[in-house]
Amino acid sequence: MSWLTDSPLFPLVLTLLAYQAGRSLQARTGHALAQPVLVAVVLVGAVLLVLDVDVADYRDGTALLTFLLGPATVALAVPLHRQAHRLRGLLVPLLVAVPLGALVSVGSAVLVARGLGGDELLQRTLAPKAATAPVSIALSGENGGIPQLTAALTIVAGILGAVAGPAVLTLLRVRSRTARGIAMGSVSHGIGTSRALAEDRTEGAFSGLAMGLIALATSLVLPILLALLL
Repeated sequence: MSWLTDSPLFPLVLTLLAYQAGRSLQARTGHALAQPVLVAVVLVGAVLLVLDVDVADYRDGTALLTFLLGPATVALAVPLHRQAHRLRGLLVPLLVAVPLGALVSVGSAVLVARGLGGDELLQRTLAPKAATAPVSIALSGENGGIPQLTAALTIVAGILGAVAGPAVLTLLRVRSRTARGIAMGSVSHGIGTSRALAEDRTEGAFSGLAMGLIALATSLVLPILLALLL
C-alpha cells in the first residue's frame, strides 16, 4: 500500500472523503453523535493507524486545508451581515456576556485541571481551549503551554459543544436563536458554529460573531488570569 500512502494527495483526499462520510451519516441518521468532524476524526485516525502513516506526513499533506481555515473563518461574517438588523439592542449584553464567558472558560479550565491533579503545564495548555484553533494555539505557545496538545483539546471542546450543546440549551429552556448562537460560538468555536448554521441561520450568524469575540476576549484575559491563578 506504500504507493497509496506515499502519494502527496493521499492525506487531502482521505480527509475530504472522511468528512463527506460524516455528512452523509448525519443526513441519514440525524443523530447528534453523527457530527461530521467527529466522524472524520475517527475515520482518519483509524486509517492512519492501520496503514501506519506518520502524523507529520499527514499534517504536511493537509497544509492546504489548514491554510483555508483562515478564509473559511472570515467567511462566517457573511451570514452575520445578513442578520445585521438583529444586532440593535444587543451591544450591551454582548459586552457583558463575552468577557464573562472568557473569564469563566479560562478560570474553570485552570481550576478543573488543578483539581484533577494536572500540573501547571497542563493548566496553561488547557486554558485557551474556548478560542478558535488558530488563536488557541498561538495563545498556548505565548503563555507557556503545549500548542499541539492545545489544538487537540480545542477540537475536542468544539466537537463536544457541537454534539451536546443544542440538547443542553434546550434542556435549559434557552429558546432564543440569538442566545443559542452566542452560547454555541462562545464554547465550541468553528465546529459549533457549523452545527448552529445547520440549525438556523440566525443562530449560526450569532455563533460566528461570538466565536470571533470570544477569541479576542480570551487573548486579553488569559495572561491576566494565568498570572493571578498560577
